[in-house]
Amino acid sequence: MAIAIISDIHGNVDALQTVLADIEGRGISTIVCLGDMIGYGPNPRECLDLVMQKCAWALMGNHDFAVMYEPTSFNTSAESAAFWTRQELEREPDATARNKRWQFLGSLKVRLRFENAQWLHASPRRPINEYIFPDDVVTAPAKMAQIFDRVERHCFVGHTHVPGVFTDEPDFYPPDELGGIYTLNEREKCIVNPGSVGQPRDRDPRASYVILDGSQARFIRIAYNVQAVIDKIKAIPELSDFLGLRLLDGR
Repeated sequence: MAIAIISDIHGNVDALQTVLADIEGRGISTIVCLGDMIGYGPNPRECLDLVMQKCAWALMGNHDFAVMYEPTSFNTSAESAAFWTRQELEREPDATARNKRWQFLGSLKVRLRFENAQWLHASPRRPINEYIFPDDVVTAPAKMAQIFDRVERHCFVGHTHVPGVFTDEPDFYPPDELGGIYTLNEREKCIVNPGSVGQPRDRDPRASYVILDGSQARFIRIAYNVQAVIDKIKAIPELSDFLGLRLLDGR
């Protein structure tokens, strides 16, 4: 059974709809989400509704947590976006729809075991907010060793918006170095990041996700109408224009 893994949508419904259409076109019916469905982007209601409708399950990301509870250690634009997102969810005139979204956010788990693997938003040490950066394999080997001590075999995370695979050598392999496919095996531990649907940060503006089919993790990139999202962000005073413009460069 093939599984589509999405993460870090960040209120970008244009990217999400494009990715969901691609997943459906491939005949994949099981979709899971590693968190950060909201925050930054202009369509939090629509993104939550689609995740609730299409995903088998979703996890709590740091921006989901910030909107539900309180933003901590956020920069100014991220904090403003979190407060605006909260207001936007509260402005929903349909009480049933409004309460359903809040109940969904409040019920999100921070980690899960599924298909003999670990699933979380950030890292096995701090599942909501610890970043695992590609450079960590060189600059922070002790950190990587401590993280892999908590990995049983295979682990899936989001959070950095950078797709690729960490192994316990330690090493990091971007999708291009893997030919777009990584084969999970029992000989090495790995942490797979599907990248971001709504705000990629690997200098590629296309939406990113992963298809897990048996032992193969296939990285997928999909172009979508970035300018439409930029225009919507510019029309919302509470959202920094930078949150839209950065989408052009995938940063």
